[in-house]
Amino acid sequence: MASVELKVPDIGDFKEVEIIEVLVKAGDSVSVEQSLITVESDKASMEIPASIAGKIVEMKVKLGDKVSEGSVIAMIDAAGASGSAAAGSGAAAGGAGTASAGSACSESREISSGAPRPAGAGGEQEVRSSASAGIQQGAPAHVSPLDETNIVKPHASPAVRMFARELGVDLTKVRGTGPKQRITMDDVRGYVKGVISAADKPAAAAGDGAALGLIPWPKVDFAKFGPIEPKPLSRIKKLSGANLHRNWVMIPHVTNNDEADITDLEAFRVSLNKESDQTGVKYTMLGFLIKAVVAALKKYPEFNASLDGDQLVYKQYYHIGFAADTPNGLVVPVLKDADKKGLSDIAKETSDLAKKARDGKLSPSDMQGGTFSISSLGGIGGTHFTPIINAPEVAILGVSKSYYKPVWNGKEFAPQLTLPLSLSYDHRVIDGAAAARFNNVLRSLLGDFRRAVL
Repeated sequence: MASVELKVPDIGDFKEVEIIEVLVKAGDSVSVEQSLITVESDKASMEIPASIAGKIVEMKVKLGDKVSEGSVIAMIDAAGASGSAAAGSGAAAGGAGTASAGSACSESREISSGAPRPAGAGGEQEVRSSASAGIQQGAPAHVSPLDETNIVKPHASPAVRMFARELGVDLTKVRGTGPKQRITMDDVRGYVKGVISAADKPAAAAGDGAALGLIPWPKVDFAKFGPIEPKPLSRIKKLSGANLHRNWVMIPHVTNNDEADITDLEAFRVSLNKESDQTGVKYTMLGFLIKAVVAALKKYPEFNASLDGDQLVYKQYYHIGFAADTPNGLVVPVLKDADKKGLSDIAKETSDLAKKARDGKLSPSDMQGGTFSISSLGGIGGTHFTPIINAPEVAILGVSKSYYKPVWNGKEFAPQLTLPLSLSYDHRVIDGAAAARFNNVLRSLLGDFRRAVL
């Protein structure tokens, strides 16, 4: 049988992403969905699987090459697959891992409501079950010589690369002690310790928060006060945490708090759900919020913009991100073209995206392109909070748990179902008066949803 091409499938908007691992070679038998290569951009890492089973005839790529959708990875002879390869496909695929939402999220989410850009902050991508899977316990760490002629392409997993980026370590200067000179987390730690020990004490102290005029972070032996149980942060939390920190430090946040009367809207939502029992569509308050937000964005387009240097980029599309709580942390799927969809479409699509987020199956494209985000704590509680803006967006709406309160209607006190609104905005782009007007539009739309069709 003639050889056929194995190509890079649809990987969202990523173009010219670098190959950081080649997981197979010519002569290997591979199964369907077995990982062939690992690619990494500045926002996500993912493994590219085989679309068919067979025997690799020729590899068309190598470590360090850049690929896009449609790039040829290898030539495969579909008739050359051995029975043992098919039988062992589960183990092979499990060892290589598959792409999932965790890796991009964050970096998409650089997942975030209060989170990283879909990022985000962001995802988009499950890279490994543990960030420390490749650590060689007890292995000595080495620092490579500074002779640039000795520097080779670093061989490290996506988790180690992310760890190195967080510490500001150049992996080309770290010598790997793992199999085939693979760089482990212990190697990165050893490099950092070597750099610190080589510097004099005043210089080391200056590098620990001195740039911001801060005293060093406290080092505490918690175990001497009582029992402890250290647990590593999930990959999503590490990625989203870095984005949240950047966004909070670099964006001048201001939060405008308000409340909306949703007494009639909630009654309408409940009646819609009773009518749609047979269709299976469940209407949530999120769908109404998205429709109201889109209407407000059209009235105040600066909230649907991004700051790019000295320019404000106004977007003519309305992609609304919404924070989804998952067992591994917060991710922000993006509902595309929300202005072109009805309530039933929004209800179904947000439900599908939320399920994919919980199952760890969001693709990078599911978390990209957001223009405005909504972070809802309605199912949990609280009154008001300050959601962190998801750069490069300029605003984010936080929604807390609705509650009843007595309101004077001119004749008597009547119960009013009240929804707390918390609008965080970038004060470089939006001033307080515009934020108050934006919230006023939301209040009026949620109070009388008929206005949304005007």
